[in-house]
Amino acid sequence: MVPVNPIASALQQMQVMATEATNAQSPDSSALVSPATGPVSFSELLQQSLAKVSASQASANGEMQAFEVGAPNVSLNDAMIDGAKAGIMFQESLQIRNRLVSAYTDIMQTQL
Repeated sequence: MVPVNPIASALQQMQVMATEATNAQSPDSSALVSPATGPVSFSELLQQSLAKVSASQASANGEMQAFEVGAPNVSLNDAMIDGAKAGIMFQESLQIRNRLVSAYTDIMQTQL
């Protein structure tokens, strides 16, 4: 088993992402380009992702409340599955945030 240096791995990933971002800004690339607005920034992608998580949680809460008041078109199975999906999406976004903070901390602690 080959030991993995987390700092080297993070730097390599950042270099790959920088290369992809540079290529995405060239006119022939469509990696992060929206047809209507042009290139999409990281912050826009992050905001869209967080908006999806928030919408999923709101939808799950609304479905649970509808089930609690006895709405005929809402089943317990659907409400529980939607709640679990929202929870998983939240945990995923939390783990992504933790990884970004960890990578930032590792980079800031490296000596040049």
